[in-house]
Amino acid sequence: MSIGRRNFLGGAIAAPLLASAAEAETWQEKWNRELLEDFAMLGRYRDANRKLLDAKQPVNVVFMGDSITEGWKDKRPGFWTPGRINRGISGQTTAQMVLRMVPDVIDLKPRAVHIMGGTNDIAGNTGPMSPEMTRDNIQAMVALARHHGLKVILATIPPAESFPWRPGLQTVSRIRELNAWIRGFSRRGGVTLIDYDRVLATPAGAMRPGLAFDGVHPTEAGYDAMAGLAEPALARVLGRQRAKR
Repeated sequence: MSIGRRNFLGGAIAAPLLASAAEAETWQEKWNRELLEDFAMLGRYRDANRKLLDAKQPVNVVFMGDSITEGWKDKRPGFWTPGRINRGISGQTTAQMVLRMVPDVIDLKPRAVHIMGGTNDIAGNTGPMSPEMTRDNIQAMVALARHHGLKVILATIPPAESFPWRPGLQTVSRIRELNAWIRGFSRRGGVTLIDYDRVLATPAGAMRPGLAFDGVHPTEAGYDAMAGLAEPALARVLGRQRAKR
C-alpha cells in the first residue's frame, strides 16, 4: 500500500496507477530488493531522526504506520504541527513496524505514540500473515511503548472493499475481524482508541464516497474526517494546551 513519490502500492503493484506492465515490474523489483537489503526500512528516517534529536526538539506524539499514515502529511500538512512526527512508510506490515519502534519512536522520546497498521498484513505484502500474527505485533508495539513510559493511541484499520494491488482478495471480513479485536484489546488494556472506521466506512465495509481516491488511501476529505477524531484524542492524552505544540 503506497502513495506519493513512489507511485506503487505495497509489495505488489496496482497496475492501473502505473503507465505500463514494465513499469509495474520495475517497482515490484525495487520493493523486493528493498525488503532484502533493509527489511524494516530502518534507513528511511535515520537522517531525519538524527536531526530531530540533535535539535533537541520536543516530541509530543509519533504516528507509526503505513501509507495511510505517510500520506497524511502530504494531503493535510497543516495537521502536522510542531511536536507531531510522522513515521509512516508505504507498504509496511506490522512485522516491519515492530522493528522500527525503537529507532523511529522510542529513541525520539515522545510523550505518546499513535499506532495504525494491519492493512498490508491482510494484503500479505511481506508474505502470508494470520490475524494472530497481526495481533501479536500490535501487542508487542504497545508493550514496547508502555515499557518506555509512552502513552498509547491505537487506531482501527481503515475500511476497504478491496485492495487494488491484490485483486480478488476478500478484505471486508478480515478488516472487521481485526478491528473488533483492536476495540476489545484497547478496552481491556486501557489503551486510548481512535475508531477511524466509524467515520470512514459504509455499512457494507467500503470507504465512503469521496473519502478515498482508490478505495483505500484517504483523500483530503478523508484525512479531515480522521483529524476530527484524532484532535480530541490527542487533547485528552497529551493535555489540551500541550497537544498542538
